[in-house]
Amino acid sequence: MPGQRSISEAEKLAGEKLGGIPVRREQMAAVANIYRAASAVRQHLENSVLRGADLTWTAFVVLWVVWVWGESETRHVAEESGVSKGTLTGVARTLESRGLLRRTGHPTDGRLVLLALTPQGEDFMRRVFPEFNEEEAFVTGRLSDEECRELADGLRRVVLQVEEEGEDRRAALLNGEKPSPRRSGRRAKG
Repeated sequence: MPGQRSISEAEKLAGEKLGGIPVRREQMAAVANIYRAASAVRQHLENSVLRGADLTWTAFVVLWVVWVWGESETRHVAEESGVSKGTLTGVARTLESRGLLRRTGHPTDGRLVLLALTPQGEDFMRRVFPEFNEEEAFVTGRLSDEECRELADGLRRVVLQVEEEGEDRRAALLNGEKPSPRRSGRRAKG
């Protein structure tokens, strides 16, 4: 994109800024590029196939999760989609109003809500997903099939590291203390 710094330039500038600070540069580059790649891919997909389908990234991921897993409790859909339950509620309402998703009460626990695709939602995903997959092929166009498999495997291992070891690591870093509430970054007036 015009006006945006290249990955190489950003890595060079970060290296200069860090100077003699002891850091694990390869790991820093890996995590920074996971973030940059995810942002670039998401932006491309939102501005191409998802815009044509009138979907946000989050709405597509919710549809995908319910399409793949079938009827599911909202808490599981939120977790698999990587969104809060509050965000899922709004997305689900929008998708329901478009006739793509159905929300029903759980048959044995009235506190729970189930999500399922409607027949229209099933048809929608069968039509849109191949277009989405074409863009997945586009964004990975500089990688061979073997490189795609290796990349997917490496990223799975990153996810597993965080899922399996992350809670213990966070507890150790906090010395057993409860984490402080998240802040927006704004300072309190005072």
